[in-house]
Amino acid sequence: MKVDLSGKVSLVTGAARGIGRAIADALVASGSLVVYADCLDADSAARKSPGALALRMDVTRRAEIDAALERTVKEFGRLDILVNNAGVNTLQHRVTVDEFPREEWDRILAVDLTGLYEVSQAAARIMRNQRSGRIINIASIIGLVPMRLQCAFAAAKAGVVNLTKAMALELGPCGILVNAVAPGSILTEVTRQLFYGADGQFKDSAQRLLDHVPLGRPGTPEEIAVAVLFLAAPENTYTHGHVLTVDGGWTAGYAREF
Repeated sequence: MKVDLSGKVSLVTGAARGIGRAIADALVASGSLVVYADCLDADSAARKSPGALALRMDVTRRAEIDAALERTVKEFGRLDILVNNAGVNTLQHRVTVDEFPREEWDRILAVDLTGLYEVSQAAARIMRNQRSGRIINIASIIGLVPMRLQCAFAAAKAGVVNLTKAMALELGPCGILVNAVAPGSILTEVTRQLFYGADGQFKDSAQRLLDHVPLGRPGTPEEIAVAVLFLAAPENTYTHGHVLTVDGGWTAGYAREF
């Protein structure tokens, strides 16, 4: 899918790999100038795309956020689209809430919720001055329908869902559209480590997980990118404060045999 984003400037957090890279690549393919922002090395992702810029940005460090946005405006003159994709979950601590480590709670909330707030705040100040912009947050269906053994991720993504709506109420009058995408199970390196790889931590549960997905398979990062393109499209001018689920029907209902 392509939309005409010629002349638009986008910044994608967590763009070095996975969903973030697919989103950034799709924005480039649609004509946008794109900043691939990540605390990892995003150079290899951005290098193949003319008009792309790779910047280091750890969303838990306000100084790096401010520096990245300042560089973006210096290089390109504006910021039209922010995609808050950076996020983490836990692989080792799949335990109940009474056993969940506080330090792991703090780490996940710092990236997935507070980091998103910090980047959005800095970007919103630029967009206010422009009287235009798009903020697209990558939430999760786990922020809508929690799952067991990941209390911090569920809390953080539920926060993203309502923060998206709160920002929509506050920033809409300034010409800034704010929406979110809530992916289901997407085939990334993390989900391979958990479910879909030969040595996946929960590989024996993978089919039971997919039994609740009417389409019967995990999604791809490129399918999440399509949803982001829809929300970023210039023609899409009245979708605001919305959380778009892209989950193969997982949250449509309980997919049971009887």
